[in-house]
Amino acid sequence: MNSIHSLSTEETTALTRRVTIYSIVTALVLVTIKILAWLASGSAALLASTADSGLDLVASMITFFAVRYAAAPPDAEHRFGHGKAEAFSSLVQAGLVFASAALIAREAIADLFQPHGLQGEKWAIAVMLTSILMTAFLIAAQTQVLKKAASVAVSGDRAHYASDFASNLIALIGIGASAWLGVFWLDAAAALAIAAILLWGAVSVFREAASQLMDHELPDEARAKIIALLTEDHRLSDVHQLRTRASGPYVHIQLHCDLDPDLTLEAAHQVIVAAENRVLDAFPSADIIIHADPRGRAEPHGGAFAEVHMKAGQA
Repeated sequence: MNSIHSLSTEETTALTRRVTIYSIVTALVLVTIKILAWLASGSAALLASTADSGLDLVASMITFFAVRYAAAPPDAEHRFGHGKAEAFSSLVQAGLVFASAALIAREAIADLFQPHGLQGEKWAIAVMLTSILMTAFLIAAQTQVLKKAASVAVSGDRAHYASDFASNLIALIGIGASAWLGVFWLDAAAALAIAAILLWGAVSVFREAASQLMDHELPDEARAKIIALLTEDHRLSDVHQLRTRASGPYVHIQLHCDLDPDLTLEAAHQVIVAAENRVLDAFPSADIIIHADPRGRAEPHGGAFAEVHMKAGQA
């Protein structure tokens, strides 16, 4: 987490915008060629993969708008910014995937009981190979973006395409087995396997989005880095009541710390500002609030929030 927040909000937005456009174009091409191949072959596995790509297209469009809205600066009605729009978009994506998996499973079970031969198998196989290559390139691009920029929406979109990649492979196996081995029921079995993969992917996306919506703390290594940066100046010590959360491309950091009680107000102010700047160098999109206490005379602040930390003895 500490590395993925190393870019400014503007840089993060530029990266996520480019990859979401690439995602939409990829999904649009895949849906078009898969529909044509399904009409020619009648493959249940290909129908399942087509439905998966269709959802990917819808999800990519949601992500496209969500990352732009999430990057909008704070306003009078949203003083903490609009970052959680990304998490909401991921929840919508997860719901779409759940619905798709259910519909695919229903069709696959029906075909298991009444398997049938395929037509235009060569076209179907060519389409699946093309889909695998295009999806692999997109996942690689999304992975590179996520190494540099935190985006739960892009992460959810990548999860869709990862399941799409797996479903393409399974569909290819099912179509090939049905076409060349005459084992027609494997096509339906492949579609059922794709439905299972979609369900698993939806659960993963839901958990990540819910974690951000519930203001889950940043990873321990990120918290440790924040404390280390703050305490580089020996005049600032004993960081406590540290609270962190991610909100789309933004990070919110709140904490208490001890300062030398002999410092003047001007000197204490300079120490705090310098500490904030050190953290901002590592987390450019951070919103930081620091409450200073005279060393040795810290008192709990914040009602129940403070009591939990004080009783647990945690930073």
